[in-house]
Amino acid sequence: MSALNTQSRVRAPELTGDRWLNTDGKGIELSSLRGRIVLLDFFTSGCINCLHVLDELRPIEDEFRDVLVTIGVHSPKFSHEGEQDAIRAAVERYGVRHPVLNDPDMTTWQQYAVKAWPTLVVVDPEGYVVHVAAGEGHAEALRRVLNDLVGIHEAKGTLRRDGESGAAEEGDGSGDGAVSSGQQAEPTDEAGDTGQTEQTEQTGQRPGSGLRFPAKAVVTAEGRVLVADTAQHSIAEFASDAETLVRRFGSGVRGHADGAFDVAAFAEPSGLTLLPTEVAERVGYHLVVADTGNHLLRGVDLRTGAVTTIAGTGQQWRDGADTGTALEVALTSPWDVRWWQAAGGVAVAMAGNHTLSLFDPVGRNVRRLAGTTVEGLRDGPAAEALLAQPSGLAARGDRLWLVDAETSALRWLERDGAGDGEGEYTVHTAVGSDLFSFGHRDGHAGQALLQHPLGVAVLPDGAVAVADTYNGAVRRYDPASGEVSTLMSGLAEPSGFASTDIGMLVVESAAHRLRLLGVAEPGQVEGEELQVRRPATVLAPGELDFSVVFVPAPGEKLDDRFGPATRLEVTASPPDLIADGGGSGTDLTRTITLAQKPREGVLHVVAQAASCDEGAEHPVCRVTRQDWGVPVRLDPDGDDNLRLMLAGSPEHSRA
Repeated sequence: MSALNTQSRVRAPELTGDRWLNTDGKGIELSSLRGRIVLLDFFTSGCINCLHVLDELRPIEDEFRDVLVTIGVHSPKFSHEGEQDAIRAAVERYGVRHPVLNDPDMTTWQQYAVKAWPTLVVVDPEGYVVHVAAGEGHAEALRRVLNDLVGIHEAKGTLRRDGESGAAEEGDGSGDGAVSSGQQAEPTDEAGDTGQTEQTEQTGQRPGSGLRFPAKAVVTAEGRVLVADTAQHSIAEFASDAETLVRRFGSGVRGHADGAFDVAAFAEPSGLTLLPTEVAERVGYHLVVADTGNHLLRGVDLRTGAVTTIAGTGQQWRDGADTGTALEVALTSPWDVRWWQAAGGVAVAMAGNHTLSLFDPVGRNVRRLAGTTVEGLRDGPAAEALLAQPSGLAARGDRLWLVDAETSALRWLERDGAGDGEGEYTVHTAVGSDLFSFGHRDGHAGQALLQHPLGVAVLPDGAVAVADTYNGAVRRYDPASGEVSTLMSGLAEPSGFASTDIGMLVVESAAHRLRLLGVAEPGQVEGEELQVRRPATVLAPGELDFSVVFVPAPGEKLDDRFGPATRLEVTASPPDLIADGGGSGTDLTRTITLAQKPREGVLHVVAQAASCDEGAEHPVCRVTRQDWGVPVRLDPDGDDNLRLMLAGSPEHSRA
């Protein structure tokens, strides 16, 4: 039986926001798209899972381009993400071609009762919501839903195949002009070659030689500067002046190909690290690249220019083992890499599943260092700690410093003693408190605030520099005093550092350049604490009827051949928010008892469901998984039930 219920009559609300992109400035009304299937992608630009979905949607958009209109609804988590320049840069950075509505006040988010980034909503040709899916990994299920809809509405005569998408033919990504029909817009560079800037002694700006949203940089022993040129899918090598482009590794075309420097292909490379000379000689490459979009680690021989794949399968990790032979273990959006002598390998910030891994280039294996794959902020033994999109690494002695983007936190992993066991590391937090608090405030670390930092470096005096990306600043944390200060501000999304003979370079990603860090005395910013704009769910203390909704896509059924097909884990921050009913189980429905106090907190929910082709001799099976961080506020007049949509149609959420 089809998962789509054509009797469900939930009218899709109109779209409300402050700015449209890739439409030549004109707004799109859903009523104008009758006859077309509309796919709404609720996302925010700093969310790694949202970026995964953008990649998943591209082939689907192409396959159904004559019947499908995709519209991104950008509902920002962080205040910076809601700014017009930031969303324009994000659309350009990630090559988003479909129309995008900026929803800074989360008005459309609330109208559609969205609970998670990302969330996909399918609107049928008659204007009704027929399918909702939270998280990533829904590509095949979505394809089946769309095929089912095409069949239903072709039979009814309500499907229109005319190629009109509401997107601009010649969109500029800025949202100015008139709406026209035709193919989806190809984002263009409004500022031209913005990487080319004049060097000035006053600002410390340095030419970027055509860089496009660079992410990280590293300096060789000879002083050459290597930069991950993310949006141009290559590694740029500069001379020691950090100005003269010597060569590039990678063709500049997004893809995955090993080989010579000019034919190899990367996909949104980010982190870079150099191996010690003795290790490089043994393994045959010098540079390790976090090839983020390909879910791989790549090795580059700086003498010959040859690029090879050294870890990952090319498939994104969804579930299961993440420890084993390097080329047999799936990775998920490795964002940064750093040689850590104390651990004898390359630490990997696995942003896609909120963990840290260790890659041993000599032993050619990968193992998890820290994190559980649940997103959050919890210190303690590495195997039990919670991380949240680790995005920058720096090593000094027994400490591995990291920045967790989604908790706006500076943290460190410390080696406790000798041995190779996973229990030898402990996670600590210097700055940051939870998934929803952020800002720009200096002072003692316990009160200091960051906003979505992506880079970190240890300074010569032992202090830690933080690329405080969404605050456009470089921050300084002094481990001895516990004080946080601001070294530099007014930057365009700084994301990494590189130490050179001429000083510390900052990778200023949204300005497409490298910039010399000033030497001014640290300043103090007394900013206010900000909160994620996402509204809290108001629940009543006491018993809560809780469930996660999952309905297999058309042609699929739950896969219970080897045991329960579903799994659910519920925890809370603070832990005493849940008096009873937390923990793990196999049923997607349970009763949870919420305590009378505290009055506010976060429910951490991880749900998983296995499904297979129905009636096939050799069925194709897949696992759907999503984790939510649901901010809640307790009130006696609040709801006594909470349903989260993993996948299904609106009537299932009301059952």
